Amino acid sequence: MNNPSEMDRSMQNSKLCIALAVAGLIAVQPVQAGEREELESLRQTTLAIIDALVEKGILDKEAAEAMVKQAEAKGREQAEAVARADAGVVRVPYIPEVVKREIREQIRQEVVAQARTERWGDVNAVPEWVSRIKLEGDFRLRYQNDLFASGNASGNDFVDTPYGLGSTDSPINTAEDRKRGRIRARLGLLAKLTDTVSTGFRITTGNTSDPVSTNQTLGNSFNKNSLVLDRAYAKVEPSDWLSVSGGRIPNPFFSTDLVWDDDLNFDGIAATFKPWPQAVMDAKPFITFGAFPLQEVETSNTNLAKDKWLFATQAGLDWHSGAFSRWRFGLAYYDYSNIRAVADPTVDGLYDYANSILSYRQKGNTVFEVAPTDAAGRYGLASDYRLANLTAMADFSHFDPLHVILSADVVKNLGYKLSDDARTQLGSDYKERTLGWQAKVTVGKPSIELPGDWQVYLGYRHLERDAVLDAFADSDFRLGGTNSKGYYLGGSYGVDRNAWLSAKWLSADQIDGPALGVDVLQVDFNAKF
Repeated sequence: MNNPSEMDRSMQNSKLCIALAVAGLIAVQPVQAGEREELESLRQTTLAIIDALVEKGILDKEAAEAMVKQAEAKGREQAEAVARADAGVVRVPYIPEVVKREIREQIRQEVVAQARTERWGDVNAVPEWVSRIKLEGDFRLRYQNDLFASGNASGNDFVDTPYGLGSTDSPINTAEDRKRGRIRARLGLLAKLTDTVSTGFRITTGNTSDPVSTNQTLGNSFNKNSLVLDRAYAKVEPSDWLSVSGGRIPNPFFSTDLVWDDDLNFDGIAATFKPWPQAVMDAKPFITFGAFPLQEVETSNTNLAKDKWLFATQAGLDWHSGAFSRWRFGLAYYDYSNIRAVADPTVDGLYDYANSILSYRQKGNTVFEVAPTDAAGRYGLASDYRLANLTAMADFSHFDPLHVILSADVVKNLGYKLSDDARTQLGSDYKERTLGWQAKVTVGKPSIELPGDWQVYLGYRHLERDAVLDAFADSDFRLGGTNSKGYYLGGSYGVDRNAWLSAKWLSADQIDGPALGVDVLQVDFNAKF
């Protein structure tokens, strides 16, 4: 079957053939001198239009010549037939002016329509490549109030093993409430280079020392804020069932903020397979693989640490259970390599495994002092982390446009194993805490886009200290990290197109160890394009 553009061109060619045939017929009829000049001008105009169409590539030269010859031949045949029928009769044909105008207008409209479609001579025409580029962005203005429980332990209680937070001279804050104004601005560009290759870039507020937050706190003597490269990746989709991304990419896994903070992006490469993408099926599986470098180490005689990696895979299922129910399941396995810190093997004034300490962490994971003599006060992860994570989501749209969305997440660290040095510092009675889970219910619109759209939600979380890597967990709940339990609730309301207000309350306490309870209030104005 011809595509629409081929059908349009075929119709245009047919109309031009008719116009040429009429012009040819008129040209061979005996006419008065004035009319002959006018018709000859019309004939030359028609030929000039055909030449222009050939130059534009709409007609090839051979087809145009064939059309002209066909029209002239038909005109001669008709003229000879008329001459034989009317032998001896002198005719002075009269072509009404209205017919001439209709012929001119028909040809003009066809050419103008083609010129408008292809923007012939339009100095303001946008280049074709612009249509393959998409800009997107958002802005958030936030008021945040951090409220510390009155019974919290002193910050000095968190300095030593197994916490390793702050120092005696500069302990962490556990008592002083904090009020902040914060902003987040993000601008992204998506470019579709071909039908199978695309690239993406995004810049955002934030810094290069915190992978799980893009907030910028206001109140810096009116100084300027910094921008960082948040995403930079290429994506190849050679078929409907395969997608491969590499660079600094968005989170490729179906997950919640129990394991991965919403602002986290991944360095590395990921591939997603979706078997039978075109099949009419209620249940469609997907599989994602990924390899991500966490920390590159230049190993040497005085730097004996190894590169840190994350290898991950997830198998999932999208299931439509009837017209108003949609389910999604994902079972993932995250394997961290060389993540456990190495203790100082000898007392020689040097610590050769300094890069075995993960370069970023929040709070909650079990740590130990890696070199008490040669590098006192340095703490590294005491355990390995190999996570099994089951995520489920159900979206019920029986009351569309309102939805009821249920989500649940369970994670277990199957790789928990303390080093001998860590076990010595922690003691034999130190208990394993490697389970995390959360549940959440959302009612309203799935996303806020129009004035009057609304959404409310309520959730509960229980995340033990070594269930996940605290470096990449949610940065808001108990102000980041693990070893926390509590509830959170919030809602959003659309005040204009793609603009909305939202509020969130998070109330969390510690699961084990010294008391550290924190309530967090966030009130946001959001806008996106």
